[in-house]
Amino acid sequence: MQKRKPILVFQTDFTYKEGAVSSMYGVVKTVDPDLEIIDGTHEIPRYDIWSASYRLYQTVRFWPEGTIFVSVVDPGVGTARKACAVRTGSGYTIVTPDNGTLTHIYNSLGIEEIREIDQTVNRLKGKDTEGTSVFHGRDIFGYCAAKLASGIICFEEVGPSYSADKIVRLPLQEALLKDGVITGIFEIGDPNFGNLWTNIPLSLFEKAGFKYGDIINVNVTHNEQTVMDKEIKFEKSFGYVKPSELVIYTNELMYISLAVCMGSAIEEYGLGYGSGWKVKFTR
Repeated sequence: MQKRKPILVFQTDFTYKEGAVSSMYGVVKTVDPDLEIIDGTHEIPRYDIWSASYRLYQTVRFWPEGTIFVSVVDPGVGTARKACAVRTGSGYTIVTPDNGTLTHIYNSLGIEEIREIDQTVNRLKGKDTEGTSVFHGRDIFGYCAAKLASGIICFEEVGPSYSADKIVRLPLQEALLKDGVITGIFEIGDPNFGNLWTNIPLSLFEKAGFKYGDIINVNVTHNEQTVMDKEIKFEKSFGYVKPSELVIYTNELMYISLAVCMGSAIEEYGLGYGSGWKVKFTR
């Protein structure tokens, strides 16, 4: 039986408002019309490398082993930052700029090997594209990923390898439990429903003795200024509280999160995510 070619999963900050996504996919299909392309998301907030990194962490491990991901959130396009392909310890390939996008993957799945894309052989040619330095999603990342998925090149032919310890990484913060108080940050937000996901695993809540049904004090600060200080119920899901009520819950990645039932915590309480958004849970 012929081995199935890897699926290509794309995520970018391009949106569908113009032709960038279509151009990338056209290049893939020109390399090999049999390749399967799936949209991860093209709604990463523009220039938001942190969100690109988190969305890879959120999704990669739920795909079949061997899947190739192309992540293009690249405010440094055309500069000295590296274009690379990575193999994780769990059998996935990620083709992306080395600009911090690999931060969460490095910490969660681990990086088995990384290679800088050799643009002399793995860059699109013959389409009047050689003179531009502003669309590497089409000319380098999509093109190189398509060559890998089709079997035209093997991973070793991507380009020269370099140490995974030298990749660009964004600073991650660790959730802490001390004297019954749990501290962390809002690590990412849900742009559609307005929920906020912390970096605090459920296991740390359990270690602190918190149980579903408990009323917990939630203190949120942004750049050291208090934004919220409320007593909120901890439950398995949103429907355990009334519409418009806040709820603490466990998200699909087993991290503690905050939501408004049938509403938006982000919009209604002016909350956000990132290293400046600190959250503290106490009895």
